Amino acid sequence: MAREEKPYRVYRGGRAKGKVPTVRPARVRTSDEGKGGGVADYRGPGTSTPKRARWGLRIGLALGAFVLLLIVWAVAGWFSVSSGVSDANKRLTPDAKSALASRAGDMHSDSILLLRTDPSHHRLYYLSIPRDLRVDIPGYGPSKINAAYQIGGPRLAIRTVATYTDIPVNHVVIVNFPQFKELIDKLGGITIDVPRPIVSKFDCPFRSLVRCSRFRGWRFRAGTQHLTGRRALIYSRVRENLLDPSESDITRGERNQQVLQATMSKLASFSTFMRLPLVGGSLVKPLATDLSTNDFMSLGWAKFRAGSTIHCRLGGTSTGSDITPSEDNAKVILMVLGKSAVQPPAPSGDTYPPGCIYGTRTPGAR
Repeated sequence: MAREEKPYRVYRGGRAKGKVPTVRPARVRTSDEGKGGGVADYRGPGTSTPKRARWGLRIGLALGAFVLLLIVWAVAGWFSVSSGVSDANKRLTPDAKSALASRAGDMHSDSILLLRTDPSHHRLYYLSIPRDLRVDIPGYGPSKINAAYQIGGPRLAIRTVATYTDIPVNHVVIVNFPQFKELIDKLGGITIDVPRPIVSKFDCPFRSLVRCSRFRGWRFRAGTQHLTGRRALIYSRVRENLLDPSESDITRGERNQQVLQATMSKLASFSTFMRLPLVGGSLVKPLATDLSTNDFMSLGWAKFRAGSTIHCRLGGTSTGSDITPSEDNAKVILMVLGKSAVQPPAPSGDTYPPGCIYGTRTPGAR
């Protein structure tokens, strides 16, 4: 009798030898398959995020944390600077504030420097005024412009500068240079481009006359160099250069302003920003000013963003102790105001020809 084929199979118990076959994932066919399209694999629920997406998420979180840290750091720096600015505001006398009008200025009895910002063109204008320039001091008559500060303090100095230049002064910063070296040291020093070598025996550092007679003098080589606060202060005060007898108080003023501008650049640098919460309160210690914390931050930002810097100088003819103003000083003022093209000092009969130049050096620097 033939065996009847059963509609089912009987399997024996136990494990079969060999590997357990894996189940291949189902494939989802795209609508374009058959027309040259591809096939997308569906891996089912619970699959992990692609590695590229995970790295993108991590980078995004890291950038967000970094931005947040910068904001917190900036706020901490702002409060640190604000405490120092508050003290600097108290050091400025009320009568000096009453003389202010409408542009930025930076003054000292030994060096007078006007600063004009031009944010729309990303420019900064510096106007150097020789301290021996003979001008009319309101209420006192003709004298050296430096005498205005000595006679009537910051208030009269502001009025004198504004009257002579016809440039209203909005803010004033009075710099205490003996304390300036501490500020420079807190910034980690400054970089100066010394135009020519200097040897000067002024201001002997020794008390003994014998040691001073043997003192070889302060020495600065030509070229770019990094200066500590003490060296920067000495450099700014050099009046006589034994290697160049033609130097005068004008060149001393140029060095003075080199130090000021190098310090401003360092203050506006990213490295200083990163240290603001730690040193912000002491950065304005050498200053007396009406500038607010926001004003300082805006000035630093303008300095940081400046695409070009223009250095100008008023000049004239030396009469021994005074400097008679040059007729070309009026043209320089127009350059500072952006109403005339920048022109370097032109050959003339003036001992110190006035003019403006682009770059880091002041007019007349050799």
